[in-house]
Amino acid sequence: MLSIVNLQRIQGMSWYEESDALSNVSRFVIVSYGKCLYWINGEKVLAEKGDFLFIPEGSAFYGKSVPTVFHEQYVMDLRVDPLADAGELRLPMFGRPGYSKSKAGCYELVLERLRALWNEWQEKLPFSSLRVLSAVLDALVLWGRELERGGPADVSVQHAERMKAYIQEHYRTKITKEQLGDFIGRSPNHAASLFRRITGQTISEFAHNVRMRTAVYMLKESLLTVAEIADYLGYSDTSYFQRVFKRTTGVSPSYYLKERSFTV
Repeated sequence: MLSIVNLQRIQGMSWYEESDALSNVSRFVIVSYGKCLYWINGEKVLAEKGDFLFIPEGSAFYGKSVPTVFHEQYVMDLRVDPLADAGELRLPMFGRPGYSKSKAGCYELVLERLRALWNEWQEKLPFSSLRVLSAVLDALVLWGRELERGGPADVSVQHAERMKAYIQEHYRTKITKEQLGDFIGRSPNHAASLFRRITGQTISEFAHNVRMRTAVYMLKESLLTVAEIADYLGYSDTSYFQRVFKRTTGVSPSYYLKERSFTV
């Protein structure tokens, strides 16, 4: 089937890498900040924040930073078992002769999962490669659906972006599809369906992820206790907050408390 050869988080302004056409490894790239350049089989490709890029095996490429521009990308090198049934991987990016690249509606969801798994991969925790592979497969499936339907219409993307901005501003309170429907001038069910289609997440999943990102920052940088952070983020039940946190990040809140330079 599919296995993960390596996971990298590449950062900076001096990155350079190349691969020849004899490589039997495919590359899946998610650009999380700035922009970088790839030359794939002689074609120049600019990859920017929010882009997904898939380079199939057998492609000659080299990549480099844009001069003076800081960038960050998550790079997953993948290998397909040559003895596997070709029908097992019917995802569109595997069936195309060249590379695939687009802005992905599921970008935030996938990036959030990768960031949570990056520490596990670095620390070589048991079965971390399986967890990363699971996240990569899920990302490829979500992106593959987008590629097959030709990408979302611009107006739908605009509505989804407005809803995401609303959630990011009001994440400490309960957010409903009725509120978001009123906000974009659509019915509640239409707003909820559009949001999930574009982002790959439900409204509540996205709101939880925003809260968890804030929680990670506060656990590392603030003087608040876990209970105080839970209350600040709108969770009246600390135990529930801890369960949601672990389900989302893969670790308990105490994991990030250890990174503080002071004791609470």
